Amino acid sequence: MKTLFGKILIAVWSLSLILPMTASAQTTIRLDPSKVGNLRSTVSAAKAGDTILFADGTYNLNGDNLWIDKALTIRSESGDREKVILDGGYVTAETIQIAASGVTVSDITLKRAKYHLIHVMATSTSDANNTVIKNVHLIDPGQQAVKINQNSAKTRFTDNGTISGSRIEMTEAGRKKVIEINGSCYTGGVDAHQSRGWKIYDNEIEGFWCSQGLAEFGIHFWTGSRDTLVERNKLIDNARGIGFGMGQSGTWRIYSDNPCGGVANVGHYDGIIRNNFILQKSEALRNSQTHFDTGISLEQACGTKVLHNTIVSTAKPNLSSSEWRFANTNVQIANNAVSYNMMARDGGKAELSSNLENAAIDLFLNPAGGDLHLSESAEGAIDKGSALSAGLCDEDIDGDARDATPDIGADEVSDDGGTVVSKPAPAKFRIKEIIKQ
Repeated sequence: MKTLFGKILIAVWSLSLILPMTASAQTTIRLDPSKVGNLRSTVSAAKAGDTILFADGTYNLNGDNLWIDKALTIRSESGDREKVILDGGYVTAETIQIAASGVTVSDITLKRAKYHLIHVMATSTSDANNTVIKNVHLIDPGQQAVKINQNSAKTRFTDNGTISGSRIEMTEAGRKKVIEINGSCYTGGVDAHQSRGWKIYDNEIEGFWCSQGLAEFGIHFWTGSRDTLVERNKLIDNARGIGFGMGQSGTWRIYSDNPCGGVANVGHYDGIIRNNFILQKSEALRNSQTHFDTGISLEQACGTKVLHNTIVSTAKPNLSSSEWRFANTNVQIANNAVSYNMMARDGGKAELSSNLENAAIDLFLNPAGGDLHLSESAEGAIDKGSALSAGLCDEDIDGDARDATPDIGADEVSDDGGTVVSKPAPAKFRIKEIIKQ
């Protein structure tokens, strides 16, 4: 018994030595602007699981960047994204390059990369899955703000990432630089190829257009992407809003479980676009060469659901408020409010229900100020939606629950506390009732 007891004591003592060593293996590395020339080498020397904290200040990168090939966390020490600015000055090609799984970037501002501010990329030997991008401010990329793509052999991928709580924007100065760098309007917000399971939510994306030429989308998943969730975003004054798929054919990602019956040439499989505000209010965009092109575009998108979005523009879009095209497009489009038309193109198919086309501007509270919540007299939208299956779109853009007679568009009329109250039929006024706890 003494021998057995002794062995147990030795085992417990051994664990007490091992566990602290394991915990201390993850290190916090602090950087300040004086160390700006050593960013790449500092990140390279870090170990998987480490956190790199940036002290407040502006980091003029002058060509330096962060190459991340292990699971790291990159964030500001203060948690205030506006107090830490990594400025590429259009000299740094790509500010943060993510070539590993399990990377987090948060609470930081990135601006003026020559190409991409964040580039998530698979390599020849590894995927780059489970990227987390949250509470970042991305300003004036030379091309796309966030680029996401597979390796060149199309054998490694970039799946199951998130982008949330962030602001992604293009200014007038940045717009001019895009033309200078590319000779065209080759820019956009989030652009992903052959990626599966991403969630893009609670972001503001604004200003991606040019006076000449057509910009890419504020949010775009294509070339065989799958299961993307895009919800509760506010997209303001972008030439194109949200796109799933593009083009009629291509060499795109193929899945072993043969989704959509195994048909070829699917630009996007399944996925949901719901509860987004998409708005064109800029007169300069309206008067640009290509105008506001479209709010939501589906091209070779099989199984996608477009639910409870609001799309408003001050003039007729170049194409339509929303469109679906090509033979492999077979989608559900329900309870969307759009200020102009919706349309099928080139053989695209859709199951349509309770969409409000040509919605009057006065249905919404303050489009000029960017607010597309329903006004107090939005009779054409309140209670006019179709009930959807549980789990498809149970809440609105603010997180308020939808009731059995949902409102059309991204906003559900509710009390200020977030609890939907019973609405009379027909609904004529916005209901505001303070429920005291």
